[in-house]
Amino acid sequence: MNLDQRSNDQPIRSVEPPVVASPSEDHSHLSPGDEFEEAPFSKWILPVSLFAATIFTTLWAGAYQVYNGPIRGPVDLLLEQPEILWRGIPFAATLLTILVTHECGHYVLSRIHRVPASLPLFIPGPPYFIGTFGAIIRLRGPIVNRRALFDIGVAGPLAGFIAAVVALIIGLSLSTVVDRAATRGLQLGEPLLLQFIAWLVVGSIPPEADIVLHPIGFAAWFGLFVTSLNLIPIGQLDGGHVAYALWGKRQRTMAFIMIPILIVLGYVGWPGWWLWAFMSGLWGLGHPPVHDIHVPLGRERVIVGWIALAVFVLTFAPVPFSFH
Repeated sequence: MNLDQRSNDQPIRSVEPPVVASPSEDHSHLSPGDEFEEAPFSKWILPVSLFAATIFTTLWAGAYQVYNGPIRGPVDLLLEQPEILWRGIPFAATLLTILVTHECGHYVLSRIHRVPASLPLFIPGPPYFIGTFGAIIRLRGPIVNRRALFDIGVAGPLAGFIAAVVALIIGLSLSTVVDRAATRGLQLGEPLLLQFIAWLVVGSIPPEADIVLHPIGFAAWFGLFVTSLNLIPIGQLDGGHVAYALWGKRQRTMAFIMIPILIVLGYVGWPGWWLWAFMSGLWGLGHPPVHDIHVPLGRERVIVGWIALAVFVLTFAPVPFSFH
């Protein structure tokens, strides 16, 4: 997949990984269902303000991605042609829908399991890339057993994944097949799921051709990328929650195995994996214990856990970004 710099309506800029870790605080003194009292600013004003800012920065980034005129830099573009912001709507609306769906999965299951949680805190980013660093939800109470941990951890990635797949189908149907020699710019990695859906929607294309993604398709691709990052079975990532709920202390062994894999992938493919290996060490490889690890998950949750593992494999791109 390619983002052609010469196209008038395709994203052209590189991106940075979002902040996807959601570390919880220690509120072990609280009982299940106890509400953690928050000040109005942190409960409502801050989340709403950050979300409004993220809407603006993703619109700005989306407009800059599709701009192909003489103005250099997103700041100059905004100052000289502020009316161009509307062209960022397809990208921004798609990306935020995926991210909101992901965070709502966490939030809704937190409420179902009576674990107090903050509203999603979206993090605006520079308009040179995608305009956001993702979002986090802060848990304000203890997760008492494996079932609650599993449900809260797996709901976000699977919900966001479904939204991303729907958006990808739409985006690919609006994308363009071009001669590979005529394209230049950011080359996106092609996870197995993307290859399959592209074959279904676009059809088989010759080796000398490439697909230039529509902004909706680019946002969907990034949604799949976020899903795969979240499902890495390390520490406080969603994949760490799911792996600990499924396999207990063996999750730490899985995390230790992932670190050298990320280091090798950073050497042979995308150097950004080195950052993820480093950040994983800062977050902690192992998962903190829950109050009752012995509560059985049940067959249905185990099946969903294996589905989440399959989603990780299908959405993972060893080299997500390169330049052509």
